[in-house]
Amino acid sequence: MRKYSTVFLLLVCLYGQSQVRLSVATDLSLMRNFSPNQKFWSLGETVQFNFHFNKKQSAYAWIAYYTPGKFKNDFTAIAKSSVTVPSTVPFKASAIWRSNEVSLGWKHYFKGSFDAETGYNIYSIAGLGLMFTKVENAFTPAIDSALYSTPTLAGNSEFYRLTVDLGGGAEFPVGGNFFLYGDVRTWIPTTDYPSPYLHSNKNVPLPFMISGGMRILFGY
Repeated sequence: MRKYSTVFLLLVCLYGQSQVRLSVATDLSLMRNFSPNQKFWSLGETVQFNFHFNKKQSAYAWIAYYTPGKFKNDFTAIAKSSVTVPSTVPFKASAIWRSNEVSLGWKHYFKGSFDAETGYNIYSIAGLGLMFTKVENAFTPAIDSALYSTPTLAGNSEFYRLTVDLGGGAEFPVGGNFFLYGDVRTWIPTTDYPSPYLHSNKNVPLPFMISGGMRILFGY
């Protein structure tokens, strides 16, 4: 988190000492995560700062947070000792993910510009993010971990992922310095270290988001 804070402060200093213009945006988004055995829906909000260097090029910094995503999977617990009866116990693991992400990156306007007053704008976004997620697993029935081994663990934990953030969208000026926009985004994991609290460690995360919101441009 420290490196993200440092870069963000550098951007703020650059804004204060130059003709770079600032936008603040907020949006609501619908997320669908497609990670194997960990598919869920979630609603989120993003607060975004845009630093406009020229008509086509901007830097962004955002933080996004989402409502808990829920999913369930069936597993089998295996006895650690051959004398334990029964030797296997089927159980259901219910999971809750509470995901948040910070991202720093670049926005490029293919059509229009950050301050266009008519028509519409088309842009792409690309950046690096840090996803941090709180995980809660509950087993039904409860499994005695002293007697049985399980593919995932019960309880609470956290995991983190560095991501490449990609997306694209369109926005429309609605008068003054206000813009309405909609875009699609995804986070592609760049790290895959395992967590014993995940139901599967493959392709975590693998989300697709559809977002819509408003951007306010400051200055003249």
